[in-house]
Amino acid sequence: MKNPTLALIAIIFGVASLHAADWPQWGGTNSRNMVSSEKDLPVEFIQKRMKKMPDGSEKEIATIEKLKGTEEINMATLKNCLWVAKLGSQSYGTPTIANGRIYVGTNNEAPRNPQITGDRGIVMVFDEKTGKFQWQLVTPKLGAGKVSDWEFLGMCSTPTIVGDRGYVITNRCEIVCVSTKGLAAGNLGMTDEATYMAAPDKDQKLIMGQPGPLDADIIWVYDMRKELGVFPHNIASNYPLVLNGKVYVSTSNGVDWSHSNIPAPQAPSFICVDAETGKYVAEIPADAKISEHVMHCNWSSPTSAEVNGKPLIIFAAGDGFVYGLGTSDERKEVEKDVYELPIKFKYDAVPKEYRFKEDGSPRKYAEFDGPSELIATPVVVDGKCYVAIGQDPEHGEGLGMLSCIDVSQTGDLSGKALWTFKGLERTIATPAVKDGIVYAADYTGRLFAIDAKTGAELWKFDTKGHIWANPVVADGKVYIGNEEGELFILAEGKELKKLGHIEFSAPLKSSVVAANGVLYVTTETHLYAFKEGAKAQ
Repeated sequence: MKNPTLALIAIIFGVASLHAADWPQWGGTNSRNMVSSEKDLPVEFIQKRMKKMPDGSEKEIATIEKLKGTEEINMATLKNCLWVAKLGSQSYGTPTIANGRIYVGTNNEAPRNPQITGDRGIVMVFDEKTGKFQWQLVTPKLGAGKVSDWEFLGMCSTPTIVGDRGYVITNRCEIVCVSTKGLAAGNLGMTDEATYMAAPDKDQKLIMGQPGPLDADIIWVYDMRKELGVFPHNIASNYPLVLNGKVYVSTSNGVDWSHSNIPAPQAPSFICVDAETGKYVAEIPADAKISEHVMHCNWSSPTSAEVNGKPLIIFAAGDGFVYGLGTSDERKEVEKDVYELPIKFKYDAVPKEYRFKEDGSPRKYAEFDGPSELIATPVVVDGKCYVAIGQDPEHGEGLGMLSCIDVSQTGDLSGKALWTFKGLERTIATPAVKDGIVYAADYTGRLFAIDAKTGAELWKFDTKGHIWANPVVADGKVYIGNEEGELFILAEGKELKKLGHIEFSAPLKSSVVAANGVLYVTTETHLYAFKEGAKAQ
């Protein structure tokens, strides 16, 4: 007879495991849907308190404060907070969480290693429970300035974690594979991390001595500039998709400083490499001519879906088209050592009237009513792909559109939309889809709830601040942050209801993440871990 106590424990842990999970990549899973099954997440983040005013009166305030003379957050001003970790001065990489570690892309304006100073791209790794710094990946700048590696943007991506390996796109336009344990666990791959981390440019300081236990253990590096002739615009960034031992990425190939010239029109916009070795496997067909027609850059992260029992790779490109691609198993050699992935469908996500004027002449890019590329990641739920167009926030606001494409049957991959929604303006935010509702945000600052079947607007909420981040749905709530540093919490569902609002001390340009019962909020300068009922460690 089974032990009833052990059986009860198994049931308890079984129930708990239903909503306690890692968030090992952008969007949590290969479908990239920004929905978490976590429960009991907090809505209160600031400790209300009385403050004496200059006139001698007292006033209740609710603000996050720093310790005097430092960049450290005063924990006494926070509520339900486990810990806070200092990042650089600009942080765009949304955290990924796996196997007890948290990974964040940032810059080097808060150096963790005094021997490594100056502008760098950084992936910082922290302990999930305590927030203690573990190790970091350090990537020197290209020295090309704003044109290809914008100063102080840092690492705009965060690693995709698979087992004990992490895969990340660096500011140098590389795919880098690292061990999740860092050099403290031994050197498993490349034996010359010092050379990799040393900035070759005369205006940057070199690392002194050999890397230590707080540095990354690099397994391999694939340099897309060197191997493919790619020309990244502003910065290389997207989140790798790892599927069946292969890594699929956008190359960030784009225009030059003039925004009218394409330096590498023949370079591939999308490639696949081997996850174990980093060797080239395949690329998107050259006759797609994406690089020849790129409007600005190729930054969107790939998504995968299963269609009739076979995986389908979905890539939203810089020419404004969504491509459905076969995997590396279906690659074809088109010339010696050059392989291409088959195109299953192609969908124009940009309305004709955005591309052309009434007289047939092309509209200018970056104008309010002009065409846009795809930066937001496609999301696949129940055989439907949801994707929205937009531009670099540097270009400002403009017309946009959200499309719903049927990818449920191979024979129906005709490249036609089931519906489109033009109430949305330009966006770089990936939508979240749950229970028949699409939650999508635009750069203008609005969050929309849209019927997933019809494309009809259910409600919209104006945050009154530009939005870079993605809406995340968890615990019956929708979390969305904006450039003003405000985090809004709305109720999930068909009726608009505001549950909470908190003002952080820096912009929120990456998305919140819910994992293992904790809500992680990343501002440009700090990473916060919030848990209901938590007290600071």
